[in-house]
Amino acid sequence: MVAHLVNTIRNVVGVTGNVIALFLFLSPLPTFIRIWKKGSVEQFSPVPYLATLINCMVWVIYGLPMVHPNSTLVVTINGAGTAIEVVFLTLFVVFCHDKKKRLMVVLIAMVEIILMAALGAFVLTIAHTTQRRSMVVGIIAISFNIMMYAAPLSVMKLVITTKSVEYMPFSLSLASFLNGVAWTIYAFLPFDPFIAVPNGVGTMFSLAQLLLYGTYYKSTKRIIAAREEAKIEMQLSPSSSVAVSNGGVGPKKGVGAAP
Repeated sequence: MVAHLVNTIRNVVGVTGNVIALFLFLSPLPTFIRIWKKGSVEQFSPVPYLATLINCMVWVIYGLPMVHPNSTLVVTINGAGTAIEVVFLTLFVVFCHDKKKRLMVVLIAMVEIILMAALGAFVLTIAHTTQRRSMVVGIIAISFNIMMYAAPLSVMKLVITTKSVEYMPFSLSLASFLNGVAWTIYAFLPFDPFIAVPNGVGTMFSLAQLLLYGTYYKSTKRIIAAREEAKIEMQLSPSSSVAVSNGGVGPKKGVGAAP
């Protein structure tokens, strides 16, 4: 009876985690709509998306029945996450005008795919029990999951330097926090250290981002307002200078001349 109740709660939390994780994977959508409209990636970093891609792929391997049985919910959400990150990275490459950065993103993504293919082949051929396979892939998954949550640290450094959260989307930070909480709870029903450890750490990283967002939210508004004001002044200044130059071009009237 207790075991059945625990399993039911686990499934409910798992489904909830899937929904939240899907929101997490889709949370950069406003960022990419902005990139699409402006035709440029501006100062947005590809690091979070590259980190999320390899994280999703390794968790798909972990959740396979021949690696870690009864982990269908892990496979479904991370399979969806892999597809979403591929789309986002494709858009990033298309709208990145820096050839070196574009090439770097493509090369890193290719290396990640090759590594995951090699990992899958290695685990299925060398480790002969699901327990051993789970341990090998689980240890690697912990590293990549923490890396995914820690990826925005580079953006956090930019936030502290510029005192602006413009390039650290709030939706992404909030979704990361909720996702970490949901999967940490899931990992304790029953206890799975390979899911609990990275998501517990990820929850702390995401909380730090939210605190940083609250700290610099008002200064971001001031910086954006000042930039818009400067832009308007720049747009008006050419017409003003033309008016001044036109005023000085006209023929000078002689002293005492008739109007």
